[in-house]
Amino acid sequence: MEQLCPRFEKAMQLFGKRWVGLILYELLNDAKRFSEIEAALPISGRLLSERLKMLEQEGLVERKVYSEFPVRIEYVLTEKGAALQPAIQNIRQWSEHWITQEEVDETIANKE
Repeated sequence: MEQLCPRFEKAMQLFGKRWVGLILYELLNDAKRFSEIEAALPISGRLLSERLKMLEQEGLVERKVYSEFPVRIEYVLTEKGAALQPAIQNIRQWSEHWITQEEVDETIANKE
């Protein structure tokens, strides 16, 4: 059996964390404020904050602070994060082709 590449394993662990892919997807087109990301996803503020900090530490997201009053903070993909766009778009296309509406409905029902 072929040994798993440590880099690939790290990447899969990172993207396997809940909400990471959707947060990155939200940031693909432009910078967003925390409240905009939070409004777009059904995620708690605490967990979103944790994930954004982790994505910053991994070098995928940059936190930009604007010295205005009140202070404005936006999150934007770094070059490393933006390089994921083709992969994220491919996953989106795959899901549109292979995930049925019944599977989506079942997932929603199981959350309730």
